[in-house]
Amino acid sequence: MHATLPLLIKSDFPAIKRARLEVLQVNVGYRCNQACLHCHVNASPYRKEAMDRETAEAVIRFMHACDVTSLDLTGGAPELNPQFRFLLEAARSAGVQVIDRCNLTVLQEPGQEDLAAYLADWGVHVIASLPCYLEENVNAQRGDGVFESSIEGLRKLNRLGYGDEHSGLRLDLVYNPQGPQLPPPQQQLQVDYKKHLGERFGVRFNALLTLANLPIQRFGSTLVSRGQFDEYMALLKGAHHAANLRSVMCRSLLSVDYQGFVYDCDFNQMLGVPLGGRRRHISDLVTKSLEGEAIAVADHCYGCTAGQGSSCGGALSA
Repeated sequence: MHATLPLLIKSDFPAIKRARLEVLQVNVGYRCNQACLHCHVNASPYRKEAMDRETAEAVIRFMHACDVTSLDLTGGAPELNPQFRFLLEAARSAGVQVIDRCNLTVLQEPGQEDLAAYLADWGVHVIASLPCYLEENVNAQRGDGVFESSIEGLRKLNRLGYGDEHSGLRLDLVYNPQGPQLPPPQQQLQVDYKKHLGERFGVRFNALLTLANLPIQRFGSTLVSRGQFDEYMALLKGAHHAANLRSVMCRSLLSVDYQGFVYDCDFNQMLGVPLGGRRRHISDLVTKSLEGEAIAVADHCYGCTAGQGSSCGGALSA
């Protein structure tokens, strides 16, 4: 059990229930070519957990049976998993939208030279992490040289048509705060990102998504070690907006881990809190509707309802 879970589990977060399932978010493993300070997955180059073909096939069976509209592939760096392209091609061949949660630097990794063109060929929606438009801030959060490599990754995607309004190739960027603060207003920050990245680097993208840092895994442990955990939780609770409950991602999303076990969201997955509080495997859900089931909640859920709200699709009330 993660060290921050006992601090989160007793909660007065409002009860919520699942709506119609639309997005199947699959964490194919925790291996990544980076080890970012804010990473709620605690991913790194040294993690070995990875989805196998049998589990990937179970994911595809569920996708077909439940008629989801999007397959959201995440990690780690999902592209480093051997099942990434199998899952992507099976979904796209079935007419399902595919989202690749890309850290951009993976586009420069040995063996991934064809990755950008591959994503473009299959019409994949790329959601790329760039937690700031300033080099010093990105490198402080993600490691030396990451900003420069990220810009090169964006340029590579741009050359293929990503970020162009009429290309059909969508490229969104993700912003995370540098520390225990709420994200600034998404729309204004998007203007700043587009101006700075366009003028300085000639980079184009479609939209900016702002995500709050949740107090779990590496970021949660950092808060605990610095004595900031209680203060950050008070900030999240004090900024709770009940209206955001209607749009939180867990109502229409199912999270699947690399072994095929299911959760209400990726954050619950990282805390080991199973779907609705009961441990189940995706192969057990193929014929079962989840609509109306209670969602497992705890104090970290305030990170999704604080301020303008936060989800895998960015702010909820932008």
